[in-house]
Amino acid sequence: MNRIINRTRATLLLLLLWFIFVFLVAYISPGLREKKAAPPAATRITSKAPTIRPAGLKVTDTSSPDTDGDGIPDVAELTTYAGRESFRRWFTLIAEMQFYHLSDQWNPDQRDCAGLVRFAWREALRPHDRLWFQKMGPGYQAVAPDVTGSDSAGLLGNKLFRTDFGRYEAGDEVRSFSEFADARTLKNYNVVFVSRDRRQAQPGDLLFFYQPWVQKFPYHAMIFLGDQSVAAEGANDWVVYHTGSSPTGEGTVKKVELSVLDHHPDARWRPLESNRNFVGFYRLKILE
Repeated sequence: MNRIINRTRATLLLLLLWFIFVFLVAYISPGLREKKAAPPAATRITSKAPTIRPAGLKVTDTSSPDTDGDGIPDVAELTTYAGRESFRRWFTLIAEMQFYHLSDQWNPDQRDCAGLVRFAWREALRPHDRLWFQKMGPGYQAVAPDVTGSDSAGLLGNKLFRTDFGRYEAGDEVRSFSEFADARTLKNYNVVFVSRDRRQAQPGDLLFFYQPWVQKFPYHAMIFLGDQSVAAEGANDWVVYHTGSSPTGEGTVKKVELSVLDHHPDARWRPLESNRNFVGFYRLKILE
């Protein structure tokens, strides 16, 4: 009797195993066939049409609004040669013209070395139409086409100057940009170091001097004009700067050759590599 029961159990177990096998074959095998039929990933990728990008567009990282990670959004940078050259010519002209005649458009309360940079920078980006020339005052001439390739006005508005470190992220135009930037802010967040060798400088670059004992404003900025000067007089090393106010006066705009500054009676103002107070030449990030 026990032998019959054991044989019955064995038969039932074999039937159960058979049904399990049939189930697996019926439901899993179609999935395997579907996987084999799917094309390889490489085939799908190569079948996509190539992406066409406009000339001058930076493509280092198209998923980020700051592809070079310099803190300035791509739309505020000048990515074409024509745009950069137009900016340099307008920027240097506007700065130099303050030596000959201070524009009423330059707020007297902001007339210092950094104020000259801000004013020339902002005005260089504006449309230079008849109304602009009338507002700026006498002596201005069209030196280049208007600056193109930048949409800084659309994103940043009048807040052109970055005020802290870091890569640009959405929302920084509110919390990390300002209409104002002193010389320290310009140097730390808005320019890149070029060299202490003047042969590497280009028109529109900035020179910085550092005097740590001046606690409130230890940095002083000048604008390198090179030979892009209203009155070059055969020289190619002109700079223009505002001296800044002092207890005895409001300061003034000066235009001088680097070769003359090399012999300044106060050695701390000499733009020489041997002068530890001369930091070097810097280029605006929007031109990089």
